Amino acid sequence: MADRETRPTTVWSRPERGARGPAPERSRAQITTAALALADAEGLAAVSMRALAQRLGTGPASLYRYVGSRDELLDLMADAVAGELDLSAAPGGDWLDGLVGLARQSKAAHVRHPWLADLNDRRGEVLGPHAIDYLDHALGILSPAPGTAGQKLEVIGLLGGLAVLFARRESAATSSAATSAGDPAARAAHLAAVAAEGRHPHLLAALTAADAPPPADRDAQFVRLLRRLLPAMLGQGEQSGQGERSGQGERFGQGERFGQGKS
Repeated sequence: MADRETRPTTVWSRPERGARGPAPERSRAQITTAALALADAEGLAAVSMRALAQRLGTGPASLYRYVGSRDELLDLMADAVAGELDLSAAPGGDWLDGLVGLARQSKAAHVRHPWLADLNDRRGEVLGPHAIDYLDHALGILSPAPGTAGQKLEVIGLLGGLAVLFARRESAATSSAATSAGDPAARAAHLAAVAAEGRHPHLLAALTAADAPPPADRDAQFVRLLRRLLPAMLGQGEQSGQGERSGQGERFGQGERFGQGKS
């Protein structure tokens, strides 16, 4: 009984409409979709009950029949993005392949919705139904993997954090692509020139040993990092994956969200 009394109330713990009163003109899903479009177009700061009401052609007071506060609206938005992930594949096969595919979905969703990382930073760990589905699916993928339950939850958290980090880097690179600062070749040339001055011997040695590789594809870099880190967190050595060993390590398709992890 005490647990029920202390359980936090969320927007999902209440029915979408009351038992009495007029039939609703809209649904939470419609309101959330409009809020997502507003955030994608103008950023998270633009999402207010008043701005959303204007977008929907109604008064702000009417929205409170569906959503109790802006914070609840933000919770609905975050969970709606979690619902964009494709969790239809049954767990099975290589767990590392499955987890990397999920991570790529998460990264792609953060690229589509650049405001999502800031939203999760501000709202904490509020898990809606889609987010819980994601967590359960990820644990299902990890069921044949070594490691404890605690380690597997840490792996899922790291996966989310890396997805946010790489999505932010990708978005930043896209926004600065028109300048030399956004050119990977220009950055590599600058770093090589600084190292050649001789004041950074360790950097020079590392670049020399690397034989000046071409700028890395960020998605391939993301996959490579996951394949190194995730098995290690579960007590295994580095796993390259059969596809990567045969030169097909980047075979995972585009697509991907989520992860409550923070960068």
